[in-house]
Amino acid sequence: MVASTGSVTAGYKMKFVDEAKIYIKAGDGGKGMVSFRREKFVPRGGPDGGNGGKGGDVIVRASLNHHTLLDLSYNQHHIAERGGGGGGNNRTGKNGKGIEILVPVGTVITDIDTCETLCDLSEAEQSCVIAKGGIGGKGNAHFATSTHRTPRFAQEGMPGEERWVKLEVKLIADVGLVGFPNAGKSTFISRVSAARPKIADYPFTTLSPVLGVVSHKDNDFVIADIPGLIEGAHEGLGLGTRFLKHIERTYLLVHLIDISGHDSDKKSPWKDYQAINKELASFSPALLEKPQLAALNKIDLPEAKARLKKAVDMFKRKGIKIFPVSAATGEGIPPLLDEIIRLLSVRKAEKSND
Repeated sequence: MVASTGSVTAGYKMKFVDEAKIYIKAGDGGKGMVSFRREKFVPRGGPDGGNGGKGGDVIVRASLNHHTLLDLSYNQHHIAERGGGGGGNNRTGKNGKGIEILVPVGTVITDIDTCETLCDLSEAEQSCVIAKGGIGGKGNAHFATSTHRTPRFAQEGMPGEERWVKLEVKLIADVGLVGFPNAGKSTFISRVSAARPKIADYPFTTLSPVLGVVSHKDNDFVIADIPGLIEGAHEGLGLGTRFLKHIERTYLLVHLIDISGHDSDKKSPWKDYQAINKELASFSPALLEKPQLAALNKIDLPEAKARLKKAVDMFKRKGIKIFPVSAATGEGIPPLLDEIIRLLSVRKAEKSND
């Protein structure tokens, strides 16, 4: 029997929003001060205007307590505090207070104008400054020299950086589960983990990615149920490229193929496998470099049993390791999990030798 642990998303009802555009503005630097000493018995006091304070930075931090960009999609403007002005007696202005924006782990921040990737927060508590506060202006005391003893000017503070940025969440999982709508992916992930995605008999049951934590033979790994793909998904058809990006971070892909309804030469398990790989390659050729496994699902159905041998033989001739399974009953799933764990162990060994 396949054991399971708590899912990352089990019981999570909030709307999943994986993209947002926000405006960020770091604080401007404070103004430098023009001031002269006014002391008893010092009729010609020198300049003592202090420097302005630094403007606050805008920082993003990855948090395990955040799973969506929903809040940021409603709150688009984030402006840090400007630095305080310099004071007399060489007092430096107060530094502006920075702001911290919390985002889910796996968030990529891109400058919309330049398309530059500012940071990729792939680990919990990782952070980066995406807009630096302006430097405070120099007070007139800074400009005093032996030949220019009474400067009557000071600097304005430097403006803080500002930009529109795009935030994208790309799920971090060991295994990506791919296939056409109604292939049984939601049933499969609910079988092997504690995740409980909505399951129904119509296309696109899964409207957002679901993460599940699988525990099998003292090994744990994270599996992502990617919403069903259709031909043309890389061009935006169906759920389109909205969720294809979530496959990019996975190490291993598992194709779940419905074997119960293939009656003609125009549609077969092998052609389904090829069609999904075509969509993956059109989105990013690098996806085909990932290790892949194929699972023929719904073998508990009578019509599937009649087609099983022919389908298995086809995959074997193509050199693809195939696993007949039933997500509904659990039949055949343990050997598939064994192979997933073996491949993940190979990856772990390779990384430790790097």
